[in-house]
Amino acid sequence: MTITLIFMAVIMIVVAGWLLRQTVDTQPWEADAKYASSEDFSGRSLRLPDAKLGLYVFLAVITSLFSLFISAYMMRMNLGDWRPLSEPDLLWLNTGVLMLSSIALQWAHVSAKRESPEGVRNALLAGGFFAFVFMIGQLLAWQELIEAGYFAQSNPANAFFYLITGLHAVHLIGGLVAWSMATIKLMGGAEVSKIRASIELCAIYWHFLLVVWVILFGVMLST
Repeated sequence: MTITLIFMAVIMIVVAGWLLRQTVDTQPWEADAKYASSEDFSGRSLRLPDAKLGLYVFLAVITSLFSLFISAYMMRMNLGDWRPLSEPDLLWLNTGVLMLSSIALQWAHVSAKRESPEGVRNALLAGGFFAFVFMIGQLLAWQELIEAGYFAQSNPANAFFYLITGLHAVHLIGGLVAWSMATIKLMGGAEVSKIRASIELCAIYWHFLLVVWVILFGVMLST
């Protein structure tokens, strides 16, 4: 419980510090030149484009949400009716697959900065492929647990497992929607420069979901 509260406090401090760095002593004419276009810069005092700022705020909200669930998880496990769940070994493979997906999206981001359409296309397809494999792997892990008799209603530990992993999967599906939009535009002949920002946001979001999953998996393994 104490560790979770410290983690939440650190996240809040980081977010607050970042916002202060973006706003204090920053004027519209001091914005970075790469955000000078009408697509990337709205004219306000924040140096970041609206889309990236919105993503960071969204990530802060998600962080708070998962922190609350982790806190509830750790408090609930101290009660007498808690029977630890035996996590499927498949989750280790799924974790590796999600790491590959995150690496592929970073590859897409780097390729976009280098104006390499082929590199972006291959990286996006690889990232999406591994993300879908991760989702399938999570469903198989659920199926394995259900066949073994680990039903959500039979134990609080089971219910928390399905809730936390399901919530993470929902956020990954949201990322896949953004990924599919960028991929469709690229396949439709859009220039890399037109979707570079979208690819960067996808990469940031994928890295975030990887970190969240590693933390969640670590918490579940430790109990």
